Amino acid sequence: MTRPFYVTTPIYYVNDVPHLGHAYTTIVADALARFHHMCGDDARFLTGTDEHGQKIVEAADRRGLTPQALCDEVAPRFRQTWLDLGMRFDEAVAHHGFARDFIRTTEPRHKAVVQALWSRILDRNPDDLFLASYEGWYCVDCETYYPESQLAKDPAGAWICPTHERPVAWVTKETSYFFRLSAYGERLLEHIERHPHFIQPEQYRNEVVSFIRGGLKDLSVSRTSFRWGIPVPEDPRHPGEAARHVMYVWFDALTNYLSALGDPFASPAPAVERYWSSAVHVIGKDILRFHAVYWPAFLLAAGLPLPRTILCHGWWSIGGRKISKSIPATRVSPLALAADLAGSSSVPATGIDAVRYFLLRETPLGNDGDLIYEGLIERYNADLANDLGNLINRSLTMIVRFGGGAAGARDAALAATGPHASLARVAVEAARDARMALDGFAPSRALEAVWRLVREANAYIAATEPWTLAKDPARKGELDHVLHTLAAALWWTRLLVAPVLPATAAALDGWLGAGVAERDARWPSEDGFGLDLPALRPTAATPLFPRIDDKRAAALLASWLPPELVGAGGPPVPAGGASPAAAPVAEAAAAAAPLLPTITYDDFAKLDLRVGVVVSARAVPKAKKLLELAVDLGEERPRTIVAGIAEHFAPDALVGRRVLVVANLAPRPLRGLTSEGMVLAAGDDAILALATVDAAAPPGTRVK
Repeated sequence: MTRPFYVTTPIYYVNDVPHLGHAYTTIVADALARFHHMCGDDARFLTGTDEHGQKIVEAADRRGLTPQALCDEVAPRFRQTWLDLGMRFDEAVAHHGFARDFIRTTEPRHKAVVQALWSRILDRNPDDLFLASYEGWYCVDCETYYPESQLAKDPAGAWICPTHERPVAWVTKETSYFFRLSAYGERLLEHIERHPHFIQPEQYRNEVVSFIRGGLKDLSVSRTSFRWGIPVPEDPRHPGEAARHVMYVWFDALTNYLSALGDPFASPAPAVERYWSSAVHVIGKDILRFHAVYWPAFLLAAGLPLPRTILCHGWWSIGGRKISKSIPATRVSPLALAADLAGSSSVPATGIDAVRYFLLRETPLGNDGDLIYEGLIERYNADLANDLGNLINRSLTMIVRFGGGAAGARDAALAATGPHASLARVAVEAARDARMALDGFAPSRALEAVWRLVREANAYIAATEPWTLAKDPARKGELDHVLHTLAAALWWTRLLVAPVLPATAAALDGWLGAGVAERDARWPSEDGFGLDLPALRPTAATPLFPRIDDKRAAALLASWLPPELVGAGGPPVPAGGASPAAAPVAEAAAAAAPLLPTITYDDFAKLDLRVGVVVSARAVPKAKKLLELAVDLGEERPRTIVAGIAEHFAPDALVGRRVLVVANLAPRPLRGLTSEGMVLAAGDDAILALATVDAAAPPGTRVK
C-alpha cells in the first residue's frame, strides 16, 4: 500500500483578502503535496478559512453584515485565489491518490468534531476543563492574551501587540472555561524529545522547548462577550452555564485538521486512521505556540495521537515590515504580481509560476524573507528567462529542426563519454538531491538542485553544438544521440519542476508531445535518465518567460514602488506604503571615525568575505554584550559566531537576516564557545546597523 502524506495550511481569517504571506504558506504546502503524489504517495492537501471569533464580528459590524454573510462573501475569495495560483480542490474525493480539500469552520462537519473533541476531553478528565475568571491585555487580531512583558509601548504610552503593531485592549474579568494546560508541560517535552522531527526547523523546536520550560499557564478556552462561535456542549457539573459560552477561536480553528478527515472518535474512522499519523502542519512562526503547544495538549487530553510535524516558516516582509492583512502598507496581491510578471508570455499562467518559484527559491524555509522588487526581477531574468526559458526554446527548436519531428535515438556507447556522461550524472544527482530536499522540507535547496540540471543542459548544448553536427551527414548518429539527450533533459526538467511550476511543466509536456497528465506524472527514477522517455511528438516552443528588459523593469518598479523610491536604492515597498528609506537619520548620529592607515589590494584580498544567513541566535550566559549565532555560509553545517551585538539586537530579530561574514578569521575561544568568523557591523560603541546584502545573494556568496 502506498505511503500516506497529509499536509495542511493554517486556515485563514476571512476579515480581509488573501495576500502574499498567505500565498507563501499555501504554495509550500501545495508543492509538498504535489511532490509526494509524484513519488507515488497517497497525498492529501488541506486549506480553508477560519470564520469564527471576535474580529470576524467586528469586521462584519463595520460592513453592516451578519458574520455569516461576511464569511459567505469572503471565503470564496480565498478558494478562488488558490485556484488561480495553480491549485484545485475536489472536496476530499481521492483522485488517483491525490485529494485536495477546502474546509470552512462554519461547516456542519467541522462543528460536530469540535464539540466532540471538547466532550471527549471533559469525559476523560473533568479537571482539564474548569470555570474561572480572567482579565488581561487582549489582541483581537491574534485572538490571544499577552502579559505586559511581551508587549511594546507606542509613543503615546499605549500597549502594542508585537505582531500586529496595533493597540491591545484590556479585557475586564470574564468568566470562561479554562483548559488545564499547565498539566501537560512534561508530556509535551517528552514527546518533543522522543520525536525530533515534530517541530521543524530546529530553531523553532528550541523556541517551543524554552517556552514550555518557562512554565505553562492554564488557557482560557471560551468566551461569553459575543455569540459568533461554536457553542460549548452542555456541562452536567454546571447546568445551564455552557449555554452562555462559545469556544475560544483557537480551540475551534485548530481542530479543522482533524474535522476534514471525519470524526476521530467514530468507529471506524478510516480517513483519520489512514492519514493522521502522517500530518504535516505548515505554519508561520507567529502562530507557532498555538500549533506546537496548545494543539498537541488538546490532543493529548483527548487521548488522540499527535500530528507528525509542525513545519514552521519565517515571515515575508516588505522593506523589513511583516506582510499582514493588519498592516495595509504591506499588502501585496500575489495575483497582481503574477499578472505583471507574465507580461507578453504565451502561457500567462507562468506568471503564477514565477511568483511560486521566487517565493520557494529565494529564502530557505524557516528563515524570514524580504520582498525586494529588484531582486525579484533579477531572479526572474537569470533563472527563468535565461536558464530555463532559454533551455526550452533552444532545445525544442533544434529537436524539431534537426530531428524531423522525432526525439532522436540514444547511442549507449556515446552516453558513457564526455559531455553526454556529464549531463547524465548531473541529472541523476539533481533528481536525488531534489528528492532528499523536498522529503526534508527544503524547497529552496530542491530548486537549487534542479537548476544544476538546467544549467548543465545549457552547457551541454554549447559543448555538443548540434547545429554543427547537422551539417555533416556522417555524424547523424551523434546528432541523433544529442537530440535524444536534450529531450531526456527536458523530460526530467518537466518532472522535477512540476511541484513548484505546474503551468511550466504542463506547457513543456505539451511541446514535447508526451501527453502525460499531472495525475500520472511520476518523479524520475535515478537509473532512468535517457531510458524513460515516453513517446514524444515534439513541437517548437513559444516564450514562457519573456525577459524583462530595462525599460519594462523601470515601468514595473514605477508601478510597484512609491515615486520617491524608484531608482533611489532604498528598500522598496508597495505603492501607498511607508518607506523605511524615508525615515529621518538619527539626530544624534556619531561623528565619522578617522580613517585607518591605507592598505594595498593584496592586504584586502586576504579577507574572505561571505554572505551568511543567521539560522539561530541566543544570548551567551553571563555575557550581556554577546550573542551566539549559527550562520549558514552554504557549508555542510552552520558556523558558530560569537558577536558583541546583544545590547542592540534581540536574538529573534536576527534569525533569517543576511549578513556579511569574515569567513577566514582564525577561530577564537570566547566564553566557552569557539567563534568561527566575524559578523560585520557599522558603528563602534553604539552599533548603528549590521552590514547586510540584497536578499537575492545566496549563503556563501563571495563579497569582493
